Amino acid sequence: MPQRTVNQQDFFSGLDFAQKQKLYEAASGMISDNKRQLFDRLVQYRTRHIAVVLENIYQSHNASAVLRSCDCFGVQDVHVVEDRNPFNPAGDVAVGSSKWVDYYKHTDIHAAYRHLHEKGYRIVATLPHENDTMIGDLDISQPVALVFGTELTGLTQEAIDGADAYVKIPMYGFTESFNISVCAALSLYSTTERMRRDTSIQWQMSDEEQLTQKLRWCMQAVRNGEEVMLRLGQTL
Repeated sequence: MPQRTVNQQDFFSGLDFAQKQKLYEAASGMISDNKRQLFDRLVQYRTRHIAVVLENIYQSHNASAVLRSCDCFGVQDVHVVEDRNPFNPAGDVAVGSSKWVDYYKHTDIHAAYRHLHEKGYRIVATLPHENDTMIGDLDISQPVALVFGTELTGLTQEAIDGADAYVKIPMYGFTESFNISVCAALSLYSTTERMRRDTSIQWQMSDEEQLTQKLRWCMQAVRNGEEVMLRLGQTL
């Protein structure tokens, strides 16, 4: 998985747009035509307008299922807080999605919220409170970070207190809550579908962001991808 810290320099940050294009032309020649066409098509649907925050998820199958949902709905960034439980996704559940979704580790929920606020995100905690906004009514006109808590106890009080808004998913059965991975999938379906229908929202990545993302995917798809990119970069 492309795990990064928020302070880590992007592998391609020292390159301008033209250099990135040349590097992608060289690197994409090392993958199949089918995969290259897939990258070109899918990157158009990738977004950072919606992000996911996971606080202390400890069951590997749930962590993996959330990553898989993020990939399926085109959500590129996942922010992980693991000050209590290590984040350990299981590859068999993720079904390869761990190659295509980026996640960032934060030391605690305050650090995660601070970073997201600096990036312009509105932080929305998922809770079953009676007066919370329904997920289908959530305002997504600005970038939104959806926050999900640990399986047994949910979000910490710090995560709740630091959020800008709260949402819930409608439920009509005897069970009081959805599983964390189901909650994330339902929330992402609702928000990303509405986001894509709203022509006033600039949800797509910029041309340069898309190109950088394809370079990252190439690095994941090629054996010893980082070494290959370094070698190709020296020829620019």
